[in-house]
Amino acid sequence: MKLLGNLSRGISPIQKRLLYRCCVLPIALYGFQLWFYIKAPISYHMKTLDKMQRRAAIWILGVFKTLPSMGIEAIAGIIPIKFHLQKITRRLEICPLKLPLSHLLRSLIDDSPSSSIMPKPHCVGSLTNCQRNLTKGHLIDSLNKTLGIFPLFSPLNPEFSPGLYITDKFSNCFCFNLVNKKEKYKPHAQELDNMVLSNSSSPQSALMITDASIKHDIATSISHVHIANRSLTRTVHHASFVTSTEAELFAIRFG
Repeated sequence: MKLLGNLSRGISPIQKRLLYRCCVLPIALYGFQLWFYIKAPISYHMKTLDKMQRRAAIWILGVFKTLPSMGIEAIAGIIPIKFHLQKITRRLEICPLKLPLSHLLRSLIDDSPSSSIMPKPHCVGSLTNCQRNLTKGHLIDSLNKTLGIFPLFSPLNPEFSPGLYITDKFSNCFCFNLVNKKEKYKPHAQELDNMVLSNSSSPQSALMITDASIKHDIATSISHVHIANRSLTRTVHHASFVTSTEAELFAIRFG
């Protein structure tokens, strides 16, 4: 890699960064789930990875070795290695929900008590509370992350049938406006502000704010309910293999 980084005839810093992200990081972080989890001693591994990333940032920019690591990482466009591990860990913790119910990992993180005649001795549901507190690992973190996450919405639910949507039953209560980010002031935005100000101080009315988004095939539905300038409930739900419209309707329904 040093031969590729020659200042006179070498590759550009953008190409160096791409080479580091595509070739070096996947090899360095292979199998990191075995040691990067909650309550795990990771100081030694993090020091080694920090040294590796510092050398990579210096190689990408071609700067002096005395410069601080955070600065050269920011200029090189490299996320700190700890935050990078946390990011990919959060993604991997949701991956078991996408597996079939008959998959081995799904049976291992099954938290429900066994109702069959032959119990599952290796699943999490067979552990006591004391054993759960002592057990550490990526699967335990994944189980804690998946609490409250729905694997999918039933596509055969009557509420998803044409003519039975919430927007079909209460069409006069919905208004859809396309927002252009370049135009800061819109008439409907002013109407929303006036509506919030008039209803937030009234104890007889409730203000419900919902939103939904999809990232990496995981839909997130958020709903907040306020009464008289006081937050009543705040909920966040996740689901996989759903459309943005279904996630929006679920947030409205839950609110």
